[in-house]
Amino acid sequence: MSRAEILRNGPLRALLAAEVISTTGAQMTWLALPWFVLVTTDSPAQMTLVMIAELVGLTAAGLPSGALLQRLGARRTMLAADAIRAPLMLLVPVLHWSGDLTFLVLLAVAFALGTFGAPYFAAQRLIVPELLGEDEGVVTQANALFQGAIRATMLLGPPVAGVLIGIFGAPSVLLIDAATYVVSFVLVQVFVPQRRPLPVEDQTRGLLAGLRFLASEPLLRVWIPLFVAGDAAWQAFFAAVPVLVVESYDAHATVAGILFAGFGAGCIVGNIASLRFLTDRIDGLRLVALSVPFQALPLWILPLHVGAPVLVAAIFASGIANGVCNPTIHATMTLRMPPAIRAKAMTANMTIWGLGMPLGLVIAGPVLSTYGARPVLVGFAAVQTVAMLGVAAASLRARAAVPEPQLA
Repeated sequence: MSRAEILRNGPLRALLAAEVISTTGAQMTWLALPWFVLVTTDSPAQMTLVMIAELVGLTAAGLPSGALLQRLGARRTMLAADAIRAPLMLLVPVLHWSGDLTFLVLLAVAFALGTFGAPYFAAQRLIVPELLGEDEGVVTQANALFQGAIRATMLLGPPVAGVLIGIFGAPSVLLIDAATYVVSFVLVQVFVPQRRPLPVEDQTRGLLAGLRFLASEPLLRVWIPLFVAGDAAWQAFFAAVPVLVVESYDAHATVAGILFAGFGAGCIVGNIASLRFLTDRIDGLRLVALSVPFQALPLWILPLHVGAPVLVAAIFASGIANGVCNPTIHATMTLRMPPAIRAKAMTANMTIWGLGMPLGLVIAGPVLSTYGARPVLVGFAAVQTVAMLGVAAASLRARAAVPEPQLA
């Protein structure tokens, strides 16, 4: 399938629109919900607890949701998750305006959002090969298209959230996110066809089948813990940004939004480069090995006492490298999981990810409360550097293990 055929695929375009709309709302919430907790409680620790609650919910649902995803298929799983998350998100502003929102209720809602996010995120990864097939080049290019469009939401979501928070307050931004789930549901329901789920085979049965597969796959068993460590560091960064803005930039929410948007802008540039120039010229594992270190290196600028434009430039540069490598990483991880085990392996991966994500927040919360944002940003850069160098080394080893094709 050519790039033009991928772009003309009707169900894929509808799915892409649904993902962009839903993710724009989620990006707005990623700033609005921590900001809401921070300004209403004046507690970075409580802010990080809410973020942790969502990740704990995602982890708790990870392994059990594999059987659900395997049975329902990606499309119906996405529909069910959107149908449940829309009213859950609506609860936060409604209860806040009625005066009935307690911190425990907020934690419970965040936990529930994570619970239903787990199967949704796994289904996002499964639905592309369900629609387009198993060819690595096709899946990689589709992933580049998806990630370029979805990362564009980082240009729109956080800055718009920052402006709207200043005008209407954070609860109104959460209301918009609830509406985006509804729009996403309608687009997938109407335009994305249902594919028959794969039959359940004996070796795919059992709660731990996905974990057993991941432990046996040579590349994934190295990649996954390294990416979890790197992503846990990103969670600490997201928690540090509101605190940094309050400390150093007069609590302007717009500055926080622009910082997030800088990463999104870089990702778009990298995704375009990946889609149009790189994936056709450089094999996947070599491209990953060459690009992931450059995701980490610019992050060392973030702890410095510099102006906001310099911070935006650094996060933009990191985003370019992320945009270059991520489509190939996602395609490689998905296609190394055989279709029969993919649902359970993907949700097992989400479970491992969910177990690791709170670690960054658990560490960051007390440090933010006691020392502020800059020590957290130093740790963020250090963990990212070590993790991405490890990913590069593992990618080169895996590439070397594949025998070169022999000439006739």
